[in-house]
Amino acid sequence: MPNVRQPRKSFFHFFVCLLAPKENTQEIVFNLEDYYRDLAKWEKQSPIPLVHAWPKPLRKAVEADFVDASASCQIKSANSPVRPASTNQSIGNQVEEYTISKLNGHFSAFSITPCKGAGYPDKTLTQKTTRLKMPLEFKSSRDWNPNDANRRVLTSSSKKLRRQFTAPIHHLLLTVLYSPASPRHVTIKTIRLDFLEPSTAVNVRLEASVNHKILANVPHHSRII
Repeated sequence: MPNVRQPRKSFFHFFVCLLAPKENTQEIVFNLEDYYRDLAKWEKQSPIPLVHAWPKPLRKAVEADFVDASASCQIKSANSPVRPASTNQSIGNQVEEYTISKLNGHFSAFSITPCKGAGYPDKTLTQKTTRLKMPLEFKSSRDWNPNDANRRVLTSSSKKLRRQFTAPIHHLLLTVLYSPASPRHVTIKTIRLDFLEPSTAVNVRLEASVNHKILANVPHHSRII
């Protein structure tokens, strides 16, 4: 953990990122298990396990259902509609909605639903027979470069995990790769599943932030011109 003097806890967040940091950034390499352990201390929460190893049968079941659903709905090479002049973030959101709606209509053993509330994860993967709920995070990208060092922020708080998931907690990252095809659609190239383990390496960065409420109430000098 960085050696810094800690003001009020609400000013700071630990951000965990899945890819290697760029040079000259103040990021520390952890694994996911250690990150959640130290985050619990920072949040002053009970140190309960928040990431568990994937049992091989469960992992294979998830893989098989995604493979079968992807083939049935023909998601690969499908054209996801997008609104003209959309930003990259907006395109990602539209690709997410399209992909999940297509897959959900063809799953047999699992389903994807929204995970209500702000923060990680944005979706829940539920096994239909056991009702086991798993945090599912969706990302999208134009390509996959194994040497790409840009950060993919995963989470900065354990509040949502603690409130909505119970042990064992198995984390799944779904990345959709797409290519621009026209001003009104992109073509989905492939889907990548990453089954995150307690030992998965992550980069952790301590980041400070402010908002208008803080700036209006914290005792420092300000001037409006």
